[in-house]
Amino acid sequence: MAFSRRKKIKQNQDPNQTLKQIAIVMVSIMTLLSLNVFVVSILKIHILSGRNLGPYSQSANIQTTTLKATRGYIYDYNGEIIAQDIRTYNIVCILDPDRPSTEGTVAYVADKANTAAMLAPVLGMSEAEILTYLTQDVYQTELGAKGRNLSKETRDLIDSFNLPGIEFTDSITRSYPLGTFASNLIGFAQSDETGSTVGRMGLEYYLDEYLKGIDGSTSYQSDRNGFILPGMMVEEEPAVNGYNVTLTLEKTVQEALEEAFEQTMEDFEVSRVWGAVMEADTGRIVGWGQSPSFDPNLLDISEYNDYGSQLAYEAGSTIKSITWAAAMDTGNYDGTELVNSNDFYYLADAAGNPVRVNFNSGNRITNSRWKEYGWIEYDYGLILSANTVAASLITDVMSPETFEQYLDAFGFFKPTGALGFNEASGIKVYNWSTDKITNTYGQGSTYTTLQLLQAYSAIFTDGTMKLPYVIDRIADSYDSQNVLYQATPIITGQPIKESTALQMQQLLTRVVTDDLGTAKYYAIPECSVSGKTGTTQVIVDGSYESGYTINSVMLAFPAEDPQYMLYYAFEGPYDSDAHYKTDAVTTLLRKVAMYYNIIEDPDQSQTNDEDDQTIIDTGNTTTVSMYTMPECINHSLSYVDAAFENTGASIVVLGDGNTVIDQYPSAGSNVLTTTKVFLLTDTAGFTMPDMSGWSRKDVTSFWEVSGISVKMDGLGPVTSQSIAPGTPVSKESELEVTFGSGENTNE
Repeated sequence: MAFSRRKKIKQNQDPNQTLKQIAIVMVSIMTLLSLNVFVVSILKIHILSGRNLGPYSQSANIQTTTLKATRGYIYDYNGEIIAQDIRTYNIVCILDPDRPSTEGTVAYVADKANTAAMLAPVLGMSEAEILTYLTQDVYQTELGAKGRNLSKETRDLIDSFNLPGIEFTDSITRSYPLGTFASNLIGFAQSDETGSTVGRMGLEYYLDEYLKGIDGSTSYQSDRNGFILPGMMVEEEPAVNGYNVTLTLEKTVQEALEEAFEQTMEDFEVSRVWGAVMEADTGRIVGWGQSPSFDPNLLDISEYNDYGSQLAYEAGSTIKSITWAAAMDTGNYDGTELVNSNDFYYLADAAGNPVRVNFNSGNRITNSRWKEYGWIEYDYGLILSANTVAASLITDVMSPETFEQYLDAFGFFKPTGALGFNEASGIKVYNWSTDKITNTYGQGSTYTTLQLLQAYSAIFTDGTMKLPYVIDRIADSYDSQNVLYQATPIITGQPIKESTALQMQQLLTRVVTDDLGTAKYYAIPECSVSGKTGTTQVIVDGSYESGYTINSVMLAFPAEDPQYMLYYAFEGPYDSDAHYKTDAVTTLLRKVAMYYNIIEDPDQSQTNDEDDQTIIDTGNTTTVSMYTMPECINHSLSYVDAAFENTGASIVVLGDGNTVIDQYPSAGSNVLTTTKVFLLTDTAGFTMPDMSGWSRKDVTSFWEVSGISVKMDGLGPVTSQSIAPGTPVSKESELEVTFGSGENTNE
């Protein structure tokens, strides 16, 4: 090693001599730089390039501009864009011929006529109109409204013209492609005085810290008019875009909910309507909204409050489910025990609790429309929604103190914290004997939709309450796999035992299925439904508004194993048909049931094996196989025939086309050979098939894939159809199908 070190030194000359040479070079460089600075300062000449820097040196300064971060997207559960930032551009025309530029270039609009001719067709303006702007005696100008908020595509097209003096400034605007979609929940964001987009309302406001991102900046040397000097250093701190937020809402369900609002507004003279659809076992809200609402693109806002979370009101008879659940849970309830459902007279005892008396004196409680049903079973008290039987529960089955404890355990009178922003808590009015009585049927105290959803989630599942939620996840906008927050179901309490919840589910199903049930007009053919109706007066300025009510219903489906809950309410003049004219709600229920494929066939029962399925049909047993539904959309019918070969599938082709444009069941589904497969090949129309013997599920599947309006009546297989087989039909056609008893071999 010593030898090689000496050899290297010899080859590289004397170290001292090398240092001297380096010193001479450094001194020469410093001298040259100093000379260049002197020449630039005195003569305004750059030595190396020979460029005259006079125009620049007279006006040079450091400019710093902000690079605006893009606000994060808001998506629905399936990735549909609800809110997004759109970068737009404004044209700026530099008109001053004295604007400095590099040698051989033009930095202003020199050829005004040509510029006007090129821009006119792109901007939808006349050449004369543009020339009016370009002939002004100003340093720069814009081109009015049609020259602002241009898309990137328009800017790029104009850039390709290479027009001297035509430049752009950019800005960011918040856009809501789905318009009124859950707008009182979503809220809106708009630019502040600095040009940043800031959340002003709803989730846009609540999640602002996640959505807004961090602005960056660019620093550069420019002339007095902002023109960047050539060859100078540019320093940039990039912007960091905001996080993307995915909600639990699903577009199909949300749109069905908002369509129901519109129908309710037409069917009833309502002042407002609101509702929600929630996954019972998790609390995931898949639909949420109200009317009137607003379009955040237009900010035509008449109501800033979100009714579901910020409106507290007397809930009416939907609270009776809580009353009955509390009574059952105590262990003292016997649903078959008889109770007097006639007018309820009561006095207060020494503790201020109500005591029923058997004479016509004291305070009086009546049923809706002053009905008296005589001695009935306690269960029928809920089926008939009898106020007097609800009152009897806290005088004969449980104490008022016990009932109050259950009201608290169900999470009422305090914010749920579900949505994050300001939320009403409701007010408990429970001091006097009358307060305690009226609370059993939903008057006196106030509640919110969120609280009702949370409470009923215990009744419709296993006795545990789930926190409703609308935010599914928050993720990095650059890397969707980098998830900052992922929602998981949260249990907020267990106010009742699981056995109580199951008993309540059975009773609430009877509220829909019983001939006397108050919710019987909410039944749908696709699946079984359970639920409870409510009607209550509206408090205005401390007293009840005469003839003005809130009508509501809480439903769950399928009744035997609730998967989804629907709460629906509207306020307006009293209408005795409010729970009879239920088309808006039942249509919504049917759309949701079909969307989630919650479709039951009441004519058959099934048992499953691992590979085969046995269908029991009027005493005959048929073993059928199961196969995976192929992808048919965009494929030819000949391809489809080959795909279904040896499956034994029953295929119904709708239309005369050769290519499949829609199908049912969907690709990838496990399908029995007894299930009808529907393939749509023509959007214009097709001939009506013969539905004789079809099941309800067959007709429902036909409805879903064809888009034809179908009204169904009865049970069993199809016995008649209003449109004869072979008749040409379209999506505007209306079909009525009647079912009757008889043999049905279809699934």
